[in-house]
Amino acid sequence: MTRKARIGVIGAGWWAAVNHIPVLKANPDCEIVAVNRLGAAELQELQRSFDIPLGFEDWRQMLDEVPMDGVVVASPHTLHHEHAAAALARGCHVVVEKPLTTNTEDARDLVRRAIDARREIIVPTGWNFKDWTEKARELVQDGEIGEIQHGVLQMASALEDLFAGQPMKETEGQMFRPPASTWADPKKAGGYGWGQLVHALGLFFRITELEAAEVFAATGKSPAGVDYYDAAVLRFVNGATASISGAATVPKHRGFQIDLRLFGSEGMLLLDIERERLEVRRRDGRDIVVPLAPGEGGYSCEAPLTTLVDLCLGRPVTNRSPGHTGMRAVEVLDALYRSAASGRMETV
Repeated sequence: MTRKARIGVIGAGWWAAVNHIPVLKANPDCEIVAVNRLGAAELQELQRSFDIPLGFEDWRQMLDEVPMDGVVVASPHTLHHEHAAAALARGCHVVVEKPLTTNTEDARDLVRRAIDARREIIVPTGWNFKDWTEKARELVQDGEIGEIQHGVLQMASALEDLFAGQPMKETEGQMFRPPASTWADPKKAGGYGWGQLVHALGLFFRITELEAAEVFAATGKSPAGVDYYDAAVLRFVNGATASISGAATVPKHRGFQIDLRLFGSEGMLLLDIERERLEVRRRDGRDIVVPLAPGEGGYSCEAPLTTLVDLCLGRPVTNRSPGHTGMRAVEVLDALYRSAASGRMETV
């Protein structure tokens, strides 16, 4: 009998019930052996709906009692470090929802723990797993634009309600809905940066592998007191600069926007998921246009879970959103929020 990967889920709320658990249940190479969340009634509903044999309100008990190969950490942002560190200590590969953590020290600690445990962290920033992201990374790493000197990164989402502390319109009728305590509480890492801009930063650091050194930022607040808008200037270790923008208030009938422009010593790269464009424009005129089919810019988040299962089964697979990429995103956001509060340039 072929062995299946044994997977557990910590903090199974709205997104785990909508995405992670259904994706894993559809994978014939794994089984969800245990699930954790608070609330006895909600836990029973999860177990019944997805036929999960073991349920725990205490995540520590779950890790202690159930042998697992991999764990999905889908708990509130501020709990990611504690939950992921415990899973790594038990020898599990982990999917850790973004943001990886909510401060730089914890993010670096998780990456060190994963290296020491010889296990992988997967941060499920879905766009990182697109083939065109790997093509963009290849173009940059192959030197098609030369040394990166400047970047522009813009992301916007139709989530005005979520970051205002209101029920997210798109989740009406679902098993669970995103709680304001996670997304719109300024004391619990709520806001657009931690909740959405982290996607674009994960993409940026997958493609570029730059390392931020300093951040100067300002934010615009939602009615709940978290950031609707983010504006930041970055300087990287290699001396390059970048401007970063985030906005939560795209009208609901429009989709996500991510626009990345990298300017280098030999040319520039443009990646626009809304208009589905990937281009390199070189100073010598030897341009490269990568064709993208309609719909390729859309968001999906199945591949991170498939990668987790493959890792658990020892299969050769490339982790396109590893822990250090998530760490780089956290480094920027940590400094961004500190700068917005202090009014000064902050060191990463």
